[in-house]
Amino acid sequence: MIKRLQGLLQWCFLRVEAMFNAAFGDRINPFYHLGAISFFLFWVIGGSGLYLYIFFETGITDAYDSVVSLSTTQWWLGGIMRSLHRYASDAMVLTMALHMLRYFALDRFRGFRWFSWLTGVMLIWMVYATGINGYMLPWDQLAQYVTVATFEWLDWLPIFDGALMRNFLYTEHVGNRFFSLLSFMHVGLPLVVLMVMAIHAQRVPKARTIPPRPIVAGLLATLVVLSLVAPVHSQGGVSELSRAVSRIELDWFYMGIFPLLTQWPLGWVWTLVLGASMLLALLPWWPPRFRRGEQRLAGIMIHGEPGTSAQVQAREGETILDAGLREGLALPFECRNGACGLCICTVQQGSYDHRPYSPGALTDAQKARGMALMCCALPRGDMVVEVEGFAGGPALAVREYTATVARLEPLSDDVMFLALQPSDRAALEFKAGQYINIVLDDGQRRAFSYASRPGGDGLIELHVRLVPGGRFTTHVFQGMRIGDVVRFEGPLGQFTLRDSPQPILFVAGATGFAPVKSIVEDAFARGVQRPMRLYWGVRRRADLYMLDLCEQWQREHGNFTVVPVLSEPADGDGWTGRTGLVHEAMLADVADLRGYEVYLCGSVRMVEAAAPAFIAQGLDENACFSDAFLTAAQAPSGPATS
Repeated sequence: MIKRLQGLLQWCFLRVEAMFNAAFGDRINPFYHLGAISFFLFWVIGGSGLYLYIFFETGITDAYDSVVSLSTTQWWLGGIMRSLHRYASDAMVLTMALHMLRYFALDRFRGFRWFSWLTGVMLIWMVYATGINGYMLPWDQLAQYVTVATFEWLDWLPIFDGALMRNFLYTEHVGNRFFSLLSFMHVGLPLVVLMVMAIHAQRVPKARTIPPRPIVAGLLATLVVLSLVAPVHSQGGVSELSRAVSRIELDWFYMGIFPLLTQWPLGWVWTLVLGASMLLALLPWWPPRFRRGEQRLAGIMIHGEPGTSAQVQAREGETILDAGLREGLALPFECRNGACGLCICTVQQGSYDHRPYSPGALTDAQKARGMALMCCALPRGDMVVEVEGFAGGPALAVREYTATVARLEPLSDDVMFLALQPSDRAALEFKAGQYINIVLDDGQRRAFSYASRPGGDGLIELHVRLVPGGRFTTHVFQGMRIGDVVRFEGPLGQFTLRDSPQPILFVAGATGFAPVKSIVEDAFARGVQRPMRLYWGVRRRADLYMLDLCEQWQREHGNFTVVPVLSEPADGDGWTGRTGLVHEAMLADVADLRGYEVYLCGSVRMVEAAAPAFIAQGLDENACFSDAFLTAAQAPSGPATS
C-alpha cells in the first residue's frame, strides 16, 4: 500500500517539477528548495512579528484595540505587516507539508535519514502550536473561538481534569497575566522551532537554508501583493465570553482540525492526532526489517583527475553524493534532485539502486554506458565510480566578479564577439574549455564558454549566439554598450584537455567552436604537439564565423587540421566542401577510433547522436569528453545560448 501511494506521488511530483523546469529552469524550481523556502518564510514571519509586537498591548482590555489600530490607523505599514505575518505563516505550513510529502514520495526518509524525518514531524506540530497560539492574541471573536476550543480540548486530558475551562466561564476571569503568558509563548515557541530547524538541517550535508534570489524576490512580491489585495482584519469585534461565537472564517492552513472539536467526541480527536503523529514518526521503520548485526556500510572509491581519488563510507539509504559531501569532498552538484545532471558519474564497479530523476539529466544512452547521477544512486554494496573533474579535497566556493564590456563586434548575422575586461585579474585564472555564468539582475544565470585562452591579453572572449526571445542574447545584440558593467561567476566546468599522448579529434557545432578555440590556442601556447583535427559543423557558409582563423592555424601548425561541414548549404554559398552531419563526416574519415581522444561540443541533440556512434566505432568511453549547451530554460550546468 505504501509503495503504491509513493509511486502515485512520485508520478505527480516528477510531472509538476518537469513543468516548473520548463518554465523557470531547474536552478529556481521551487520544488527543489522547499526546505530553504521554509527557512526564509520563518525569517519573514519573525521580522513582521517583531514589528507587530512593538505596538501590541498585552492587557486584556487593550489587545484588541492595539491590533485594530495596526490595521486601520497604520494600514500603510502595520496593516501590511499583519497581513504579511499571516500569509507567510500559511505559506510556511504549505511548504513544510510539501517538503515532507515529497521526501515521502521519493522514499528519502529511511535509514540514516530517520532523524531528519522525525524532527520534521516534530516541527510540523510545533509550527501548528505556534500559529494557533498566535490566533489567540488579537482577542477578537476568532481568538475567542480558538482559545475556548483549544482549552476545552486540552481539558479532556486527565492531567487537567476540567481545570483550564474554569478560567473562561466569564470575561472577568481572563486577566492580564493570561495575556502575558500567551505573549511569552508566542515569542518562546518560535525560538524552540528555530532551534529544532537548525538541528533538522544540520543532519543533511551541505543543506541550503537560503533559497535562490529569484525565488526570494518572487515570494516576497507575492506576499506583499496578497497583503495589499486581501488585507487581514479582526473578525466579529472584541471577544465576549458571555456570548457564544456564531460565525467566523477559519484559516484552514492552521485550523482544519477545529470543526472536528465540535462534531466529534474530544477523545476521538486526540486519537486521530496522536495516531497520525505516531504513524508518521514510525514510517522510517515500516515495514519492519528484522536483521541482525550493525548497519550496513558501503565503501565507495571515487576517482577523478589523474592521481586523484578518495574513499568514503555510505550509510544505508545514503546516496553517493550525500556520502561524499558529508566527508567534505568537492563533488559537483546543483539541484540534488536528479534534474540538473551536474553530479553525473561513471560506475566502474558495483551495483546500486537509482531513484527517480528527470529524463533530461541522464539520457538512456548515458545510462547504457554505465553512468548514474550521484544524487540519486544508492549503493547496494562497495562501488568504484569516476567523477570527471573531481580533484579531491574540500569544495571551493565559486567566486563572483564584475567586468566592463571592452569590445562588441558582430562575427556573423547571429553571433556577437563579446570581450569583457574583469576588475580582478583572478577572473583570468581558468582552464581552457571552462565557462562562466553571466549573472542577471534578478539572479538568473546564462552560461557561456571562454573563447580566449588562459594568460592571454587580459580580456575574456565570449561568442554569443542570438536566440529568438533570449533575454540576455537579445540585450547583447540590441542594448549592450561599451563600458557596461557585467556580473559573472566562475570558472566552471570540466570540458578541458586531458594530458595524454593520444591524437585529438574536436567536433564542434555552431558556437560550440568557442571552447575548442580556447583549448586549441592554449595547446599552441604550451607547445602541445599532439595531432589535432577540428570538424566544425554549421548550417550555412556564413555560420563559419572564424574559418579564416582556423585556416591560419592550419598553415602555421603542422599538427592541426580543420574540416568545415555544412548541413544545409544555400545555393548562393558556392560551397564545394563537406556536407551533411558533422559527426558523420568525422566517422567517414576515421574508420577506427581506438587510440583517439574526442572532444565534442554542441547542442544536446548533436552530442546524444554523436557519442554513441563514436563508441560504436571503437572509441573508448573514457576518451570521449562532451559539453552540451542548451537554452537557458533547459540548461542547468552547461554553456547556455540565451
